Amino acid sequence: MSKLVFYYSGMDAGKSAHLLQKSHNLDVKGATEVRFTHALDNRWGEGLIVSRIGIQAQAQTFHSGTDFGSLAFKTGTWVFIDEAQFLTKKQIVTLANLVDHNKLCVICYGLRTDFMGEPFEGSTYLMAYACEMREIESHDAIGDKATFNIRIDKEGNRMREGSQMEIGTHYKSISRRDFFK
Repeated sequence: MSKLVFYYSGMDAGKSAHLLQKSHNLDVKGATEVRFTHALDNRWGEGLIVSRIGIQAQAQTFHSGTDFGSLAFKTGTWVFIDEAQFLTKKQIVTLANLVDHNKLCVICYGLRTDFMGEPFEGSTYLMAYACEMREIESHDAIGDKATFNIRIDKEGNRMREGSQMEIGTHYKSISRRDFFK
């Protein structure tokens, strides 16, 4: 089964936990699988995918210059990519070609939009090229569906400017209504 799948949600919805659970399930069944996370994600150490619920696994790192086409994946390999919003269009095209011609299953996890409500390049092209898109639903503090993210400073104030590529735990997912208040 070869396919390109994009799981997306707001912050703190369980994307990494879902990735690790799916990866573990395949690993114990003897499947060949490879995990990647963005090189910027070193919150808990380099090359680690860590869920806030306390599970983790080693991963290779990628950055904007990583050529997934040059990596030696065996046919039938499951490729898991965390922080997939940071993939480039070129990387997504390469991954789609690997799925189509090398019979890989590529499962990507990421955000749709940044803290300013702007789409990430990776998410935009995953939504365009993925065989399947699946939402991992998230909710805000009062139970409304949380589809947007905000970045907050040390005092808890919303930040409205800054680099799109910043990873950390100083984010909060909120509803669209609250995002545009």
